[in-house]
Amino acid sequence: MKITASYIKLLQSGELKIRAEKAYANLTSCTSCPRDCNVNRINGDYGICTSGHLPIVSSYTPHFGEEPVVSGTKGAGNIFFGNCNLKCIYCQNFEISQNPKIEKQKEVTHNRLAEIMIELQSTNGGKGCHNIGLVSPTHFSATILKSIYIAAQNGLKLPIIYNTNGYDSVEMLKLYDGVVDIYLPDFKYGNSEYAKTYSLVDNYFEKVKEALKEMYRQVGDELVYDGDVVARGMIIRHLILPNDLSETEKVFRFIAEELSPKIHISLMSQYYPTNKAYKDILIDRAIRNSEYEKAILMLEKYGLHNGWIQEMESAKTYRPNFNEDRTNPFKN
Repeated sequence: MKITASYIKLLQSGELKIRAEKAYANLTSCTSCPRDCNVNRINGDYGICTSGHLPIVSSYTPHFGEEPVVSGTKGAGNIFFGNCNLKCIYCQNFEISQNPKIEKQKEVTHNRLAEIMIELQSTNGGKGCHNIGLVSPTHFSATILKSIYIAAQNGLKLPIIYNTNGYDSVEMLKLYDGVVDIYLPDFKYGNSEYAKTYSLVDNYFEKVKEALKEMYRQVGDELVYDGDVVARGMIIRHLILPNDLSETEKVFRFIAEELSPKIHISLMSQYYPTNKAYKDILIDRAIRNSEYEKAILMLEKYGLHNGWIQEMESAKTYRPNFNEDRTNPFKN
């Protein structure tokens, strides 16, 4: 049975329009993320994310490198947004996340972003993707809702994936309640001091815990499938950093004890030093097999049996972990 995207009901009731207007109004004194810059982005003032009120689309494409239940056979319809509210010194996408002058040229109107969503959905000369993946949406969360509303008016019906670094505003996430079907947050650090050093952000651990609790409240701990592709639920990604700078045990303990041990975890092994990582000896190397294996043991320790781990030899090849019996159709 085909599962209807959650936002269709909000569109029909008129609530989606109200949410979009309320979110956009936030940009007059921006608190779209926990940075709380309070700048007027509509008037052209910039906060830490160096972004205005229009979304920046670096690229959009069917993407086959996500978890197998996200990419499926037709790909996730990923929209990659430029700039970022974090400043990770090891960011693997720093060309688009930390180059505001270049990315400024890729601003699009709300109508154009809505057209992109429709194109990713369309099977008639379009991409025919399984879903719409909003990649790094946090700093544009106040403006993306307007485009979702426009797209929904014009026939968008795919599930929305909120693929985020995790440093999100709870109040903004509440406006996405019933809009987002799949939350795909990163959980980078179990230690805010490391986050301050390596992502230049305050109170990361505390703020991400609050955000994940809100995501969990909205979608719960079960994955709902439409065929072989997830249509609703939550998957938490955790990237292993060298020298345990990710404080993995604290991350897993929180998930198991304060969210649910049933939540699916995607344990990521593809860290490599790039961008400005050379400036810090602790993070200026690839992770070791022993570090990743230790993290796998932590999954077992905290009873986190659902999700995926990665083969160290190929960071893009996923294999199911423990109780998850869905296999990856892509062998990169």
